[in-house]
Amino acid sequence: MESKVVEEKENPLFKRKEVKMIVTAEVTPSHSEIIKLISEKLSANIEGIKVKKIHGKFGSKDFIVTANIYQSKEDKDNIELKTKKEIEAEKAAEEERKKAEEETAKAQEEKSNMDEAEGKKDSGEEIKEETQ
Repeated sequence: MESKVVEEKENPLFKRKEVKMIVTAEVTPSHSEIIKLISEKLSANIEGIKVKKIHGKFGSKDFIVTANIYQSKEDKDNIELKTKKEIEAEKAAEEERKKAEEETAKAQEEKSNMDEAEGKKDSGEEIKEETQ
């Protein structure tokens, strides 16, 4: 995948850099591929990149990509509106993270309970051996 920066403007009002690129690829690149490409090409933070548009013409291998690059994730979140799909994806990721935390906490609790039970069992065996 090749890319060429066509236009790059600094927008101090929104604290961002507005970039327009031409990307040459066999198939339409995904948003995540474009984000990685911009991050590598312009040394930008992955979390601060918002891809606005990937535009291709029928039969052409060139795609015009429009993106905004922010200094931080917080700047991006404060300015850019999130689509319904992005909001749902964030909620799903948050739920998975909470579920994983609960499972690890439960596993640690079970392990500590088993350790305590083994400790009590060991002390009980020691008492039996001493009495015999």
